[in-house]
Amino acid sequence: MDKQRILEHTEGWISERFSEDTTGHDQWHMKRVVKLAKQLAEKEKADSFICQLAAYVHDVPDEKLVNDHEAAMKEIFTFLKEEGVPELLRHQIWLAFKDVSFKGQYKVPETLEGKVVQDADRLDALGAIGIARTFAYGGATGAEMFNPNSVHAVKKQDNPSQDNTTINHFYEKLVKLKDLMNTESAKKMAAERHQYMEKFLTRFYAEWNGDD
Repeated sequence: MDKQRILEHTEGWISERFSEDTTGHDQWHMKRVVKLAKQLAEKEKADSFICQLAAYVHDVPDEKLVNDHEAAMKEIFTFLKEEGVPELLRHQIWLAFKDVSFKGQYKVPETLEGKVVQDADRLDALGAIGIARTFAYGGATGAEMFNPNSVHAVKKQDNPSQDNTTINHFYEKLVKLKDLMNTESAKKMAAERHQYMEKFLTRFYAEWNGDD
């Protein structure tokens, strides 16, 4: 099995599949997550090949992006099989990406590789890139950027589900990610990115209110 060839073919498949995405889940997100997963795998002694393949395909079956989750899963396994990835390895790759989604935010992956890929994906939702992706997703889905009369602004997150603004997404998801990292390596990286994000929010409110 030529691992490098498989990784290159997978990158090409993903690049083509997500080439027109405007939600922040584009091919560049996948490639950043792969790079982060590779770095974390080396530090945490995980299987780098499994981590990289799982990172490449982790958003293929994302229900935010596709209408048929099961069909997307089948596409992944068909692709990997045609690339010559053995059945056992395909199962290990599935274990490494099946719990990545924040939808299962309190579900810890079963394997070290799964923890690495989940951490890598969450790291890309923090820091400057995370901020940019959040506004890209908000714009793509037609979300209001911020509303001072929103539930978040008025009730301090008593009922965040009623606030669909982009800024509220930071409170529903992004500020929680730092404490949801699985590996020690990711926790260290997340701390700095989280701090940057908090500074951004402070600055955002200051500029919104004309206090700067």
